[in-house]
Amino acid sequence: MSSKANWKPPRAIRGGIPICFPQFGNLGSLEQHGFARNRMWSLDSDPSPLPPANNQSSVDLILKSTEEDLKIWPRCFELRLRVTLSAGRLTLIPRVRNTDNKTFSFMFTLCNYFSVSDISEVRVEGLETLDYFDNLNNRQRFTEQADAITFDGEFERVYLSTPTKIAIIDHEKKRTFELWKDGMPDAVVWNPWDKKAKALQDLGDEDYQSMLCVDSAVIETPIILKPFEEWKGRQEISTVSSSYCSGQLDPRKVLYGFH
Repeated sequence: MSSKANWKPPRAIRGGIPICFPQFGNLGSLEQHGFARNRMWSLDSDPSPLPPANNQSSVDLILKSTEEDLKIWPRCFELRLRVTLSAGRLTLIPRVRNTDNKTFSFMFTLCNYFSVSDISEVRVEGLETLDYFDNLNNRQRFTEQADAITFDGEFERVYLSTPTKIAIIDHEKKRTFELWKDGMPDAVVWNPWDKKAKALQDLGDEDYQSMLCVDSAVIETPIILKPFEEWKGRQEISTVSSSYCSGQLDPRKVLYGFH
């Protein structure tokens, strides 16, 4: 969480996992990152076709299009989210249903704000050799040349066609966040660094040193839904001790998965 997060609606909260829908960034006519992160959600009493959660560590939430939303984005939708906590793991299942009588398309991003000990001691593995859009360079397309991503300045890239698993290795804490995702092929990596942090009213001047955003996203190729179709994504975040990490993911974990 940002030390200066604004908790008053309708402002988005800086930290946690904001949900960007139906637009990412300024890639469209809506407000930045769309309106879903600025809305009040409701508890969802009918999460079908998902089975009922039936436990105290899950919650089902829903956001439906309102008359206000339809004025700026004239498409009827239902956006659902199941959040489940289990030992060492946080699972999110987002779903978007087209309840309109016409086809529409949308982008979607789970903006994961990770807490890290020192951004200069963090590396991200799993995105090497991939193409990315560099948002600090007019969204030009490049290919990642580094063996792993490390940070020594402002960083804002959209990696394309990414694997289902990404590792955020925090050397100082000897801890690795494992991000597993399905249905969200892109990944955004962002740190504002010092100058941008000072320019953001709801981010503490030094907060950039202890945070990193690695997002599960659908950006390059938006999802297209016909009437009454539903899209479903899935994201799991877990932590493991990274004392075994010598700059590389455990090959057994890569081969056989994190489960």
